[in-house]
Amino acid sequence: MRGYTYTAEPDATVARARGVEIPISPKKTYEVLNAIRGLPLTKARTLLEDVIELKRAIPFRRYNQETAHKRSVGPGRYPKKVAKSVLSILQNAEANAEFEGMDTETLYVKVAASSRGRIRRGNMPRAHGHATAWNEQTTSIEIVLSERGEKA
Repeated sequence: MRGYTYTAEPDATVARARGVEIPISPKKTYEVLNAIRGLPLTKARTLLEDVIELKRAIPFRRYNQETAHKRSVGPGRYPKKVAKSVLSILQNAEANAEFEGMDTETLYVKVAASSRGRIRRGNMPRAHGHATAWNEQTTSIEIVLSERGEKA
């Protein structure tokens, strides 16, 4: 991911933040970002904090094969590592909004996008001098906050 995928209108005021090649699962990141997209900033932050504390599960809509059902969610999980990374980026976007003079009470998550980063190569030693590929996936995340207008 080079730069931002979202280009704002010239008259729109948005706050952006991104994380590049974070060592987290792309599939779990996809599900977490789907859960917070469109939410007000306070609700998105609360949801991520609850996931870290194992209070609320993230619904897994696409990557849910052999995923156990959670109460009032359906198939879901508690991706703590992803939630911590996304919460950090969300806080960065909020700080950027404050710097730009935006009203943080009316902010909502306008864009929450992720893309696969490069794969960090590694291997695990095995018996008889062999090795197995033990690669680590990375993910790039982009979050854009915007003020909710009167019409929304």
